[in-house]
Amino acid sequence: MDRTLSAPGKLFLSGEYAVLWGGVARILAVGPRIHALVRPRQDRQVDIVLADGRLSGPATPAGVNWGSPVPDAFKFVATTIDLALRLLGTEGPGFSVAFESSPSVNGLKLGLGSSARAAVLAAEAARFGLEGSFDTLKLALLAHADAQGGKGSGGDVASSFAGGVVRYRKYDVAPLLMAAKRGGLLVAMEQSPAVDLVRMGEPVFPMVFAFSGQSASTTSLVKEVERKFDEAGRRRFVERSDGLGEALETGLLRRDFSAVAGASEELQALLWELGVTKEEGLDRILRLAQTFGCAGKQSGAGGGDGAVLFAPDSAAQRSLLDALSNRGIHAFAITPDRGLQGEVVRHPVLSSWLDAL
Repeated sequence: MDRTLSAPGKLFLSGEYAVLWGGVARILAVGPRIHALVRPRQDRQVDIVLADGRLSGPATPAGVNWGSPVPDAFKFVATTIDLALRLLGTEGPGFSVAFESSPSVNGLKLGLGSSARAAVLAAEAARFGLEGSFDTLKLALLAHADAQGGKGSGGDVASSFAGGVVRYRKYDVAPLLMAAKRGGLLVAMEQSPAVDLVRMGEPVFPMVFAFSGQSASTTSLVKEVERKFDEAGRRRFVERSDGLGEALETGLLRRDFSAVAGASEELQALLWELGVTKEEGLDRILRLAQTFGCAGKQSGAGGGDGAVLFAPDSAAQRSLLDALSNRGIHAFAITPDRGLQGEVVRHPVLSSWLDAL
């Protein structure tokens, strides 16, 4: 029986960079949702089908024997499936899984966490296809880190999995990465601590996402920032970020737009103090939002991608959206979205891809 899955993207409300150093991130799950379709097989073969093509191989207890180097487009999904097989120590059963492409503008990613969402969908698809009972979130966190050399906070993975708005602290996947390489992953997973993930109340103000027109390289930006800050500097940054993040959350929950605007402005100023995050498109968007009585900040590492904007009411939101559109800026209204879930209706396009195998 086929199973259709879907998961949202993410936007950071606070905690960029700080979450890498032990701070708290507040992250919003948003659409558009991306779908995956998984279909069990009667043999040991595993198929990954993307718009870019297909990757196949037989399942083994050590992972799938893909037969050739895994292309970049398949890396996060293939890594997740390999780890699921290692976790279960099984040779199958096989399954086929197809994934929608993440949204883009002129071929540029929007910065909504496409790789994290792929890992979450792949982890749940593998759990279904392999008839496993492992923790989908922990596997996705492990796979996402493994696919990028142990880097990243995992906040985008947690948001895509849980949905809504969450507070999150970085999950230490180092013991799981070690077990994945040396053996004993199942025991390590079962003994690992819970993920520090807490749902918070949802924002009451209308919101907008606006794309800067430039995709950012999070990995490069993080490396540059971490070269500049020693341990003491990172601690000071985390303290300021956590305090401002708490102020933003309080303003959102108490319907205090002045507090939201002030916290957003200070969070952005803090991020721009890092010296590498400022980008002309983002700056233009934030200044435009202020002229319409709105507030906002970059979402993510900066240097491109987009901004999350808060409006005091629906009328201001509509005016801001019109202004952004008139200036050729890709933008859309956002609301908190649900997390990873199964869908009742089978996805027709993805189904046709699997039918063609």
